[in-house]
Amino acid sequence: MILTIAHKEFRSLFTAPTTWIILGALQFIFAWFFLLLLDDFLQKQVQYAQLLNPPGATQSIASPLLGTVAFVLMMLVPIFSMRLISEERRNQTLVLLLAAPVSCWEIIAGKFLGMLLFLSLLIAACLLMLMTLTLGTHVDFGLLLTNILGLFLLTACYTALGLYFSTLTAQPIVAATSTLATLFALWLLDISGPNTRIMLKSLSPTQHFQSFSNGLLLSKDFAYFLLFISICLLLAIRRLHNSRIYG
Repeated sequence: MILTIAHKEFRSLFTAPTTWIILGALQFIFAWFFLLLLDDFLQKQVQYAQLLNPPGATQSIASPLLGTVAFVLMMLVPIFSMRLISEERRNQTLVLLLAAPVSCWEIIAGKFLGMLLFLSLLIAACLLMLMTLTLGTHVDFGLLLTNILGLFLLTACYTALGLYFSTLTAQPIVAATSTLATLFALWLLDISGPNTRIMLKSLSPTQHFQSFSNGLLLSKDFAYFLLFISICLLLAIRRLHNSRIYG
């Protein structure tokens, strides 16, 4: 049943013309950033030749590009996730879904997986773009895959948070605004000055993404992402369960 809900959610995203417009615009933006970073890397080759350990193409192009993708997804995910439950509630179809012989956790898991699969296509498209670097230079596949893994986990966090806020209201715009405001507040914790306590900084998903961006696989970052996703999904299940019982 989870896969059925995920498949339905995934297909519904592509039935909207706005989805194709957004995907096209994003690919244009990402390609533009990629070419800018590539041009900057090529222009600095003379300077890099004088260094003993010059940065490679992966460090100079892939990591900054995926960092830009992460920032764009922070603003994009709330737009897509706002409709997951809110639109069902607004269109009065949530009642039918809750009346079906399917548990709340299956509904939430299906919605989550469907959205995450859709967003994974954006990440895969960026990966294919970066793989073109192998045609002309050396690529550090370890660093590249670490960046991709970090971006995937970060996207999963954004999706889980957006799904939770989508269960709280029947207005998709309210859900999107709440998700974006929360993500922006967490992002501000990450970029705040050195006087900010380390504990507060550690609450930000982007703070833990930096380790992956630098090629580090730390257990504390994996634990944070899994805990963040689990808490958001459990809260969403709890909220949906209350809607089933109390209406």
